[in-house]
Amino acid sequence: MIHIARRHALRRLLPLVTLCAIALHVVLVAQGDAPRYRFDPDWPKPLPNKWKLGGITGLAVDKDDNVWVLNRPGDLRDLELRAELNPPTAACCVRPPSMVHIDKNGNVIGSFDPGIGHGMDVDSKGFVYVGQDTVRKYDPKTGKQVGMVARVSEPDPASGGGTAGQAPGSGPARVPGRGSAGPLGTFPAAPPAVRTPAEQAARTAAIAAYRVKYPPSTPMIVGGIEEIRLDEAANEMYVADNYLGGRVMVFALDTLAFKRGWGAYGHKLSEVSTNDADRAYTPGGPMPKEFRGHLTLNVSNDGLVYAADRNANRIHVTKKDGTYVKEFILAPTTGDGGSTGGVGFSPDKAQKFLYISDLTNNHIWFLNREDGKVVGQMGSMGENGGQWFGLHMIAVDSKGTIYTGEVFNGERVQRFVPTR
Repeated sequence: MIHIARRHALRRLLPLVTLCAIALHVVLVAQGDAPRYRFDPDWPKPLPNKWKLGGITGLAVDKDDNVWVLNRPGDLRDLELRAELNPPTAACCVRPPSMVHIDKNGNVIGSFDPGIGHGMDVDSKGFVYVGQDTVRKYDPKTGKQVGMVARVSEPDPASGGGTAGQAPGSGPARVPGRGSAGPLGTFPAAPPAVRTPAEQAARTAAIAAYRVKYPPSTPMIVGGIEEIRLDEAANEMYVADNYLGGRVMVFALDTLAFKRGWGAYGHKLSEVSTNDADRAYTPGGPMPKEFRGHLTLNVSNDGLVYAADRNANRIHVTKKDGTYVKEFILAPTTGDGGSTGGVGFSPDKAQKFLYISDLTNNHIWFLNREDGKVVGQMGSMGENGGQWFGLHMIAVDSKGTIYTGEVFNGERVQRFVPTR
């Protein structure tokens, strides 16, 4: 009888055990003192008009805690665009505008189409700043450009190409029903160009001449834009220009005029090296003297600038005038792609934690902002909700809710709600 009673008790407990297991699965637990988050499967709602997002190349939260999503419609393949044909040959899909505005409930509340871009932010008046061949300011109500940061007139011959530095409308024409080979990173990369000795010598000479004509101190955008962050209280805009591995550039928010800039370790722009050997880096090895590449940034409430040098697995901390303060190294053995992507802050007034998105390891890292110590991490590579396949962008709202955007096969935005 005792054994029977035990079996009945166990049967009553099993549903509770199962529910607890499900809850633990849904709540993404970060170790130690770090925040805990729950994946929200109900955000966003299905997009209207049969839209399907391409890779996410910009993400920002506005003053109302609504989310702006910059995506690459050109990532979509033929099989994803059959609803564009006349007549349609499938129920889905249609290319979306490149900028989509989503509210806290997951509903699309606006959109416009500035074209190809990388990096973005939005000010308290609703104007949207998009990284393209430079930074362009848009009125989202009309979709019209209303301002632009000055840039040089010639492309950098050292640039590897891609969409980050392309002007609006400079991508391939959109043919209904005809897409691309797919998002970046999905298919084997094209083999590197094979140059003859004469071609390589000509390229080297062209790069050297370009760097003489446009030295690191050039007070304009020279490369492509990786990230944009606004400091409205100071009437300033911080821009990561990828020229020479990355330059932090600061512009007046009202006039878009250049104010100042710096490189790694707070180097004045005039001190930034044009020697590529100073950007050389082997994972796990010594840090390069200059920024290595794919620089993102953000500005804390207490006036510090956090510049994440993704390809060197590090974060540089400076004052707003560029004075170097310290350096954090994160997952130093991470190879191609690097570990230090987008930079966010915890929502408390002191902003105790840094939230760092990691494209290669597909984690969000939680760091103590004071000393850079890792206090936890969240997520893994995968295609289920709450996982990432190409974690590219991160934004945090006033309540601490985390929004993420993916490239590669991810091509989606997700929301993670704090549970403590």
